Amino acid sequence: MAKYLWQVSYTQAGLKGLLKEGGSSRAAAIKQLVKSQGGKLEAFYYAFGDDDVYLIAELAGNVEASAVSLAVGASGAARIKTVVLLSPDDVDAAIKVKVGYRAPGA
Repeated sequence: MAKYLWQVSYTQAGLKGLLKEGGSSRAAAIKQLVKSQGGKLEAFYYAFGDDDVYLIAELAGNVEASAVSLAVGASGAARIKTVVLLSPDDVDAAIKVKVGYRAPGA
């Protein structure tokens, strides 16, 4: 299972929906959305600033994460940015992979 961070910004329409439904209701809806894709919602936080919501979810892979991002983005209620999260073990494994890269000018 892979972990993803979603940074979400509501549009005007999304904010109207949030005011109508409430924060807990939206969190429950997103939890169900992630569950419907075979995943688990690990964290859901509202925030001040450029992004209105930060979520961490565990899903089978990029296809499921992309499906969620596409559905949310297509709704017009929010803009969503997906970040793939790597564990320390993932980074350790990546360090061991031999890459034939040459820097420009080297």
